[in-house]
Amino acid sequence: MATKVKELSTNAYNLKVLADSCEVNDILAMISPRWKMQILYSISKGVRQFNCLQKTFPSLSDQVLGKRLKELVNEGLVEKTMLADTVPQQTLYTHTKRAEALLEIILALHLWGKKEWDLQTCTVGKKLPV
Repeated sequence: MATKVKELSTNAYNLKVLADSCEVNDILAMISPRWKMQILYSISKGVRQFNCLQKTFPSLSDQVLGKRLKELVNEGLVEKTMLADTVPQQTLYTHTKRAEALLEIILALHLWGKKEWDLQTCTVGKKLPV
């Protein structure tokens, strides 16, 4: 679980400098939390219910899954629909047009990374070529 950054810390100052110098950092920070893009991608591929997402990512906690889904809904990347005629009431998640545009960019980034850095053979901690 992430800890809150102290307002007067060096880290908070550095985050502010980065945000002020380049808006790209804000966007990257918004889409980069762990599991977020994987959840969005799964929803776009038809995994539309909370329990199905849990099965897709068994090591992901319910708390984090719920938090990421809420973020995706608040950011307009996912729509949440409650099915009133089901007992218990079911919730379906669907990706939006906005999410489709983002997913195209993420896929392009993925393909670029595979081409430029041969990410198929990358391992955690391995230094990427410059």
